[in-house]
Amino acid sequence: MSTVLTSIFAFVLAIGLLVAVHEYGHYLIARLIGVKVLRFSIGFGRPIWLRRWGTDQTEYCVSAVPLGGYVKLLDEREGNVDPVDLPRAFNRQPIPKRIAVLVAGPLMNFVFAVFAYWAMFVIGVPGAQPIIGDVTEGSIAANAGLGEGDRMLRVGEHPVTTWEGAILAMLDSILADGDMAMQVVDQQGDRRTVWLDVEGKVTELTEPGKLFSGLGITPWAPPWTPLVTAVQAGSPAEAAGLLPGDLILRLDGEPVENGADWVRLVQTKPEQSVQIVVERGGVELQLIAGLGSKLVEGKPVGWIGTTTTVPPGVLDSYRAEQRYSVSESVGVALKRTWSMSALTVRMLARMITGEVSIKNVSGPISIAQYAGYAASGGLASFLSFLAIVSISLGILNLLPIPMLDGGQIVYQVLEAFKGSPLSERAQLIGQQIGIVMLVLLMSFAFYNDLARIFN
Repeated sequence: MSTVLTSIFAFVLAIGLLVAVHEYGHYLIARLIGVKVLRFSIGFGRPIWLRRWGTDQTEYCVSAVPLGGYVKLLDEREGNVDPVDLPRAFNRQPIPKRIAVLVAGPLMNFVFAVFAYWAMFVIGVPGAQPIIGDVTEGSIAANAGLGEGDRMLRVGEHPVTTWEGAILAMLDSILADGDMAMQVVDQQGDRRTVWLDVEGKVTELTEPGKLFSGLGITPWAPPWTPLVTAVQAGSPAEAAGLLPGDLILRLDGEPVENGADWVRLVQTKPEQSVQIVVERGGVELQLIAGLGSKLVEGKPVGWIGTTTTVPPGVLDSYRAEQRYSVSESVGVALKRTWSMSALTVRMLARMITGEVSIKNVSGPISIAQYAGYAASGGLASFLSFLAIVSISLGILNLLPIPMLDGGQIVYQVLEAFKGSPLSERAQLIGQQIGIVMLVLLMSFAFYNDLARIFN
């Protein structure tokens, strides 16, 4: 229950903040060029909090449905305008100024992403070195000559120090639809470059959760003794009689050689009854446990409620942290924002052509889950999540769909070429098309969310 509440709170906080940032972009430029702002709303529907402020008595409000927001500008097309205020109506402004107001919202999302990445890199981004664990026989990775213990140094043109950076670099190379060059160093310190053949495998490898299995690799995990150090109150482990100090030997007959085996075997059996063999005081005991389940990346995995602690020092050589000075972080944040924006655009373009799975479209349920995971991972993790979603919002709003900023920009450009505004009928048809496109997009998003939960 606490995980659900964390996800809901993190989701509402993230969406509210990013919507406020986006709408503030519209609001700020509108005010700067002299357009009268009637309302600044976070959320849609009936206001649950409203205040009027300033010489224009602009309404600032928080509305009941926290899944968006809007800035309402004075406009003759939406009602009668006092003759005194006609010069301040949006529709009376020169086309370049109207476009500036429309572009300002998405632009502010990119500015916020730079700020979030800057703060993240100043704080320090903890991560794990991109060390390869098991390599599946006959896989793309095996055919390229990758082996257990190889640590990635560079993927394509990108140097990598953490798994997060390695994944982004691998996706970038996959979208190039050719051989992926990867420089690695083995456990003896010898460096070499391998080439992974990913040509024609864009759809397969970009499907959510399929990158590692598609390439045939798993991240390396340090071995540790499967000794129970703590049992969570009210957990399946407590109900089964597991105690701190128990050494896990087998689960359903399969040997448990280390803590990673224990986690893996438990996670493959959600909501199942299992037999556990432990050693307690030099004596083997058989216990029966009814495993619970929890969602990880939208999928149910087994849960028992034990802690097996990795011995001190084991993870030290595995950890990696990206941390820069206040000034250095500016350049790194700009570069990360640019690379993430480019990757998002390329993924979107490939989805439109059918080369990348439409399963990558996430709806509010998945976003809420990811928000919860990110919030649980600490401030740096949550800032990274905010930056990625902010970039996605910026790009989405620039799409030439009539209901979005991009569609409205297209209207302004057409008006400039035509010499007069589009007819009301043309704009109405455009809005209807935009609504249909957004409904289809949201339908895909909700379908993907539900598929991740129930599949």
